[in-house]
Amino acid sequence: MTHLELQRYFNIYEPLNEHTAPGIWEKANRILRDGLTTRQMILMSNVKTICSTDDPADDLRYHQKLRDAGDFPVKVLPSFRPDQALDVRNPGFAAYLQRLGQAAGVVVKDLVTLKDALASRLAFFDDMGCRVSDHAFAYVPYAEADESVVAGILNRALAGGTISRGEEEQYKTHLLQYLAALYTKYGMVMQLHIGPMRRVNADMTRKLGPDTGFDSINDLCIAEPLGQFLNSLNEQGMPKTILYCLNPKDNYVLGTMLGNFADGGMAGKMQFGSAWWFNDHIDGMVQQMTALANLGMLSQFAGMLTDSRSFTSYPRFEYFRRILCNILGTWMEEGEIAPDMERVGHIVQDICCHNIERLIAR
Repeated sequence: MTHLELQRYFNIYEPLNEHTAPGIWEKANRILRDGLTTRQMILMSNVKTICSTDDPADDLRYHQKLRDAGDFPVKVLPSFRPDQALDVRNPGFAAYLQRLGQAAGVVVKDLVTLKDALASRLAFFDDMGCRVSDHAFAYVPYAEADESVVAGILNRALAGGTISRGEEEQYKTHLLQYLAALYTKYGMVMQLHIGPMRRVNADMTRKLGPDTGFDSINDLCIAEPLGQFLNSLNEQGMPKTILYCLNPKDNYVLGTMLGNFADGGMAGKMQFGSAWWFNDHIDGMVQQMTALANLGMLSQFAGMLTDSRSFTSYPRFEYFRRILCNILGTWMEEGEIAPDMERVGHIVQDICCHNIERLIAR
């Protein structure tokens, strides 16, 4: 928890250190016991919409309960994250497809039934208000293959066979193209998070399990496969897309890639996503927004995103807004942009709110 969060929700302004920590812990817990709830923290932050991260096999029961109750003014929408359906080399892949099939009411036994299951779940997510999908790429997969080849790869994986890296790329490319077409059909936004190196410390992963903090930035080259992959989507109809990179070296790759697939009929259809994960700080945000301003249209930027999965993380948006305003204010003072407060004010409002509203609108 940061100082911003302690101030915003608990009215605690003293510095957090080894001497003050016990007292801060007691005060924060006393405030929670006295009735500060998650919903109150969300409303205190003026949140309008929350998009959770959900697997296609999730039943979304709590989304349904929130919808049925109708007593919370904030929209809580699911996001479609099918990474496990794409992770064909994972030892638990076959078991996961069985669970996915159960959720969809389909026995997943081949490529046709897998696509049926994904399409069924995406339709259900759409009914529940889903407006965005999310994909995590350790590397950018692009390898074209005939559908029969991909079907054979999947059959071998379901039978417990070994799948090569090249075959994984063929499988992922085919499934991602299929999913992108569905996102276009439903008007959903496709998010691609590119560049983490997962589970670097094998010993700690064995002890604690995956996603326990032993990840870092990858430095693979992404420009050529990303361009080829996006071009393949563009050939069939590009969905609204947000690209995020974890390695700052790729800022200019993403910044220049957007223009290749810009849609004259919709401003901001291709987005360079906000500084993410290890870059979610002042230097990372300044670098990302400066690169976007140098290469594209900062005014169309969809703004900040947090994937902290913490209900106290909303002050990150305040942090982002201050950094954005400082960048624009500095550029005005230094004569790099016109000192038009009304126009720049509208740009700030668009980046912080209106652009993402337009992007996810049905």
